[in-house]
Amino acid sequence: APTVTMTPVLVPMSRGILAVNAARIAGSVSDQDLRDHLEKVYAEEAFVEVLPAGELPTTASVLGSNIVAIGLATDQAAGRVTVVSAIDNLVKGTAGAALQSLNIALGLDEATGLSADGVAP
Repeated sequence: APTVTMTPVLVPMSRGILAVNAARIAGSVSDQDLRDHLEKVYAEEAFVEVLPAGELPTTASVLGSNIVAIGLATDQAAGRVTVVSAIDNLVKGTAGAALQSLNIALGLDEATGLSADGVAP
């Protein structure tokens, strides 16, 4: 079974969560293979952004949005991948999740009242 190590990063700020997750990878799996897989898995998710190679998310980049930004880096020599994700824990957290769930329950588009840039659509 795969083993994933999660390290939440706690810093003195009013909002935002940065999570650092690490896992073992097979030697033949590249950074681009993993990025392509994440992009495929989240292709239909309006509020998930897989960042380009070489970019890792910051809490400032998602402030006021319903986005989870995901970046990754592989260490082929160690056979590990580190996946970093960032959310605004107010909007993407409880408040955004409640609004998304309400939209789905009412048969509305799940993005109604939410946006990726922190400004209501």
